[in-house]
Amino acid sequence: MFHRIIQLPQTHSFFLFGARGTGKTTLLKQRLTKDTWYIDLLDLDVEDQYRLDPESLARELDARAESTSVVIIDEIQKLPRLLDIVHRKIEETNIQFILTGSSARKLKRGSANMLAGRAFVYNLFPLTSVELADAFDLETVLMYGTLPYIYNLTSVDDRIRYLKTYVQSYLKEEVWGEQLIRALDPFRAFLEVAAQAHGQVINYSTIARDVGVDTKTVQNYFQILEDTLIGVLLNSYHRSVRKRQRQAPKFYFFDSGIQRILSNTIDIPLRPGTYAYGLAFEHFIIMDIMRRAAYQEKNFRFSYLRAEGGAEVDLVIETAEKTILVEIKSSERVTKDNLRHLQSYSKDFPDAELICLARVPRAELFDRIKVMPWKEGIETILREY
Repeated sequence: MFHRIIQLPQTHSFFLFGARGTGKTTLLKQRLTKDTWYIDLLDLDVEDQYRLDPESLARELDARAESTSVVIIDEIQKLPRLLDIVHRKIEETNIQFILTGSSARKLKRGSANMLAGRAFVYNLFPLTSVELADAFDLETVLMYGTLPYIYNLTSVDDRIRYLKTYVQSYLKEEVWGEQLIRALDPFRAFLEVAAQAHGQVINYSTIARDVGVDTKTVQNYFQILEDTLIGVLLNSYHRSVRKRQRQAPKFYFFDSGIQRILSNTIDIPLRPGTYAYGLAFEHFIIMDIMRRAAYQEKNFRFSYLRAEGGAEVDLVIETAEKTILVEIKSSERVTKDNLRHLQSYSKDFPDAELICLARVPRAELFDRIKVMPWKEGIETILREY
């Protein structure tokens, strides 16, 4: 059992969204008491009951009024109509409603009642390095990701089987079952191409040509991945918001194990010093920072920075008072020459913090650039900004 660092309200109603397998149900079942009523919409009989008669929820709530203080509805996106009853009961009672879902897409696109601010919204992600604690092993994280169930499995074969099953379930239940797309085969082909282009600037026209669909469809596919919390679009940095929106984003899958399954590279070892290892390490660091910043409710804006000449900064973090340029290196030793891209931006960002996160044993300072062990560096960013 992992200690999750997300801080959820004790009395206020809230939505908890997260991709399948991130641990939503496990987390919320820790809150079960005799005053809690748990409704599982993955149970077909339960779903059928409320689909045929949504108002039966209101009648049951009335009957339980004196004995129920918390109601958990798991996978609420399956029956958005129940939110009208929830809204009414929030107004009429002191019951705390906890509403989970693997995607907010169906709710938002279907103009579902999002409770007009009466329920806060939280996202749950795969495990962070802090949550893994003593179970953390960098090579395991890079190879198989941080979905909690991975750490119940001890053999490589079982971990790969689980990841393959996860992808099949996502396609069958989350995408096809929720009618997010009209044709499954092009989307299946898109997933493999997107996984191979993971961590790169998206070239929509090239992906469209490879998959055999139009550019608009590819853009919609990426939006589905983001809406179902399977991936993150990282926009390009520009001081002008308008120009920022014109630049193509990068895309990162939410979990390295899932990305390696989709790209058919799960059987290939990740060796330090290789391009693949460096990309996997960069992916892990970016996801870890984003997840932990979200849990701490940091008002950070994330992007990447690339000049016309090709010099690139992996991650730009904008806070209310400071801009932080972050270079990510998977090596155990960093030289001044390794930092030339980051150094090239020092004049354009005279007030920015310049940080390199690497697998180095201790911190060093190269002019304005702080080279830090990645764990220490992440802690510093989250603590000081």
